[in-house]
Amino acid sequence: MSAKQEMFELENMLCFSIYAASREITRLYRPVLDKFGLTYPQYLVMVVLWEFGDSTVSELGDKLLLDSGTLTPLLKRLQEAELIYRRRSTGDERKVEVGLTEKGISLKEQMMNVSKDIFTELCKTESNYLQTLQSVKALLKDAHELARRE
Repeated sequence: MSAKQEMFELENMLCFSIYAASREITRLYRPVLDKFGLTYPQYLVMVVLWEFGDSTVSELGDKLLLDSGTLTPLLKRLQEAELIYRRRSTGDERKVEVGLTEKGISLKEQMMNVSKDIFTELCKTESNYLQTLQSVKALLKDAHELARRE
């Protein structure tokens, strides 16, 4: 088999490896997040709010690389769980502001080590974690720039 043909085998496709790794990592989070009543995307919204504070829906979408059609149902469920609030901006009614409730703020302390614990087990060493993170961030940046050109 030629090298060109091997590139089209599933096990040699970078896109499949990244997709499968993402699904497996999300699956590792599931039992932990289930205890808090969160899905992985909802957890990411909470992480952004814990880190940056109040944001608009569009700012959250920019940080998470999600469009408002995907983000709005997540935010609605987080609001129903009383973890966040949503309100129209008083300065610009086209914008929706999102922030943490007291319940959402208190959840941070309980969840502070979720990612650390999973990646400590997965990557084994801090240097392996940092090397993997650097490689994936560079790949994401390149893919995002390429997608924006099209």
